[in-house]
Amino acid sequence: MDWQTSPVVPSSPIVKKILRLDIPKDSYPNFNFVGRLLGPRGNSLKRVEATTGCRVFIRGKGSIKDLDKEEMLRGRPGYEHLNDPLHIIIEAELPTSVADVRLMQAQEIIQELLKPVDESQDLYKRQQLRELAMLNSNFREESPQLSGSVSPFTSNEIKRVKTDQ
Repeated sequence: MDWQTSPVVPSSPIVKKILRLDIPKDSYPNFNFVGRLLGPRGNSLKRVEATTGCRVFIRGKGSIKDLDKEEMLRGRPGYEHLNDPLHIIIEAELPTSVADVRLMQAQEIIQELLKPVDESQDLYKRQQLRELAMLNSNFREESPQLSGSVSPFTSNEIKRVKTDQ
């Protein structure tokens, strides 16, 4: 590409489209939708945003982890959403030619994550826990040990032999 040419301008204008998805918290009160959507350190939601080019926001009652802080913020300007039930806002600010496709792509991914799954069968949650372990630097592949004890041969730390002195 020639550095003297002007930057490429998209042929279609940028539009902003917003989609709201309700989280079925009332139907499944014990399911952790927010944790499933966010993933370890918010990485799962960041991946959805990076894949689709859309911004994704978790809004409504229960969207702030600290319930006391949420109660304090309720009614203040900018926090009106706290009076609504828990929901997702997907925002696409993209060229007209791709905005609808990307918005629908984000919607499909989010709707799939909003389907409650039995914890024993939830491969997505298992993947998130594996990612969290790697982020915390204590990930070990499926251990061949039968007991839950830590062996000095599988640990990354150097163990010292205790001596009676």
